Amino acid sequence: MASDSTPLRTVRRAFEILHLLRDRGELGVTAVATELSIPKSTVHDYLRTLRTMGYVVNDAGTYRLGFRLLELGGQAKYRNRLFQVARPELERLAADTGEIVSLNVEERGEFVVLHAEFGERSLRLGVYPGLRTPIHTHAAGKVMLAGFDSDRIDRIVHRRGLPPRTDHTTTDRDELDAELDSIADRGYGVDWNEQVVGMGVAAAPIVVDERVIGSIGVVCPTDKLYDTTYRAELVAAVQQSANVVSVNYQYSP
Repeated sequence: MASDSTPLRTVRRAFEILHLLRDRGELGVTAVATELSIPKSTVHDYLRTLRTMGYVVNDAGTYRLGFRLLELGGQAKYRNRLFQVARPELERLAADTGEIVSLNVEERGEFVVLHAEFGERSLRLGVYPGLRTPIHTHAAGKVMLAGFDSDRIDRIVHRRGLPPRTDHTTTDRDELDAELDSIADRGYGVDWNEQVVGMGVAAAPIVVDERVIGSIGVVCPTDKLYDTTYRAELVAAVQQSANVVSVNYQYSP
């Protein structure tokens, strides 16, 4: 048992250091040791190994994430069939709406942005491939949840909970279930201010063989979504794009 568990703890510690650098930017050995409550000598060994492998960079005694991680993430994205199929449609939708358009998936109970395109009028919200958020905190996540069976939703909620991002986030399970039923009936979702105050989302699921494999979301300022005409236009556009991607995913070579 010891020989099996020790390497797992070692790998976990290495990722804890990487995540700390992700969250804090550049840190020295002492700061990392203090944050993680481990000896400086141990931190030095980890950072030296990660630097040798190219995953961190030493800038005059402080460490930051290296671009080798970008290589791994880029390869994961570009090998993904959903990304390859959806990219042209996302580009078209972003150009037509002028807004941020994201391609999204669920992984381990979290909402993950797989790809984003930016229109000429889009908000600058720091949306990037790999961004993870609680899946219940906006329409682009809820349209996926609405297509999952109840057991899968139960597992996600049990594992991740329903944490708030703003005062407008749905955090009550009964209220969430009612929203998901409504989304399933309509075939789309709309929200405002749940993930970020001032941000709204119109979204539709990507369905293949009666299985939800992702979603497309259009992100815009909340006040624009309050306009019923504009909201209807966005909903129609995102549903059309989701349908195009669904068909192309099934039948394109």
